[in-house]
Amino acid sequence: MNILVTGGAGFIGSNFIHYLLKNYDDQVLNIDKLTYAGNLDNLKEVSDSDNYKFYEGDIRDKKLITKIFDSSIDYVVNFAAETHVDRSIEKPNQFIKTNIEGTQVLLNRALECDIKNFVQISTDEVYGSLGKRGKFSETNKLNPTNPYAASKASADLITKSYYKTFELPVNITRSSNNFGPYQFPEKLIPLFITNILQGKKLPLYGNGKNVRDWIFVKENCKAIDLIMRKGNKGEVYNIGANCEKSNLELTKIILKIMNKSESFIKFVEDRPGHDYRYALDNTKIKKELGWNSKISFYQCLTKTIEWYKRNKDWWEKLI
Repeated sequence: MNILVTGGAGFIGSNFIHYLLKNYDDQVLNIDKLTYAGNLDNLKEVSDSDNYKFYEGDIRDKKLITKIFDSSIDYVVNFAAETHVDRSIEKPNQFIKTNIEGTQVLLNRALECDIKNFVQISTDEVYGSLGKRGKFSETNKLNPTNPYAASKASADLITKSYYKTFELPVNITRSSNNFGPYQFPEKLIPLFITNILQGKKLPLYGNGKNVRDWIFVKENCKAIDLIMRKGNKGEVYNIGANCEKSNLELTKIILKIMNKSESFIKFVEDRPGHDYRYALDNTKIKKELGWNSKISFYQCLTKTIEWYKRNKDWWEKLI
């Protein structure tokens, strides 16, 4: 099988490529624009693999995308996206270009080829914010509250429309907050880990009570692979680990694992449109595909911290 992974030099994309090459003999093609969050160091270990090929470029480049699809692509997994909420508030234009226009370029080319599945990687943020109770299911309406989430929701709707209108085989995955190796140190967990390692304060938005559901990136990769190969076409699948933590609670856990005091915490002004809580109901993927995350959050967070400790040369050049 030939699998095209877009945005494969990013955090989740690179972890997904590692997962594929470790577990299958498939040919993996990777296109990445190598923006600030795309890093070929994430793929050093597999760069010389016979069944891996890298293309540097923009998914909006129709000529390049056509060339790549000439390799008889069987599956497309579209990770390519601008993903940082704060950046989307400051400069939303690039989010529209990459997340919406780029997705459509890929869909148009996929239509011209006999692909087995097009997997659009989305986010729980497209649902908007939850109160203290309940979880989002795949049937909830989309209610994004920031430019990043709005651009991803738009891409989801376009992807879904290509299934309904053109019968293109597609799936959409919406995962909760990922953490693990190779995550760019602007996100909460790697930012706080690397700040502690540098003796810096941890800037915590508002009162720290905003809640997120966390999943270890390798568990998400397993779920995406399962959906890619066996998902019911046209369906959306939530990928959640039932591991809710407030930002303050999470920060205290990181400090505890790293043997640091809570004096490192520095509360800062909340960001605009900061959603209170995200949580996903993953009943559908359990029932239809038999997937469930059973790993220990504490153990995976400890492993993540140890990875950043061991790989200072990876993140020091990024900050």
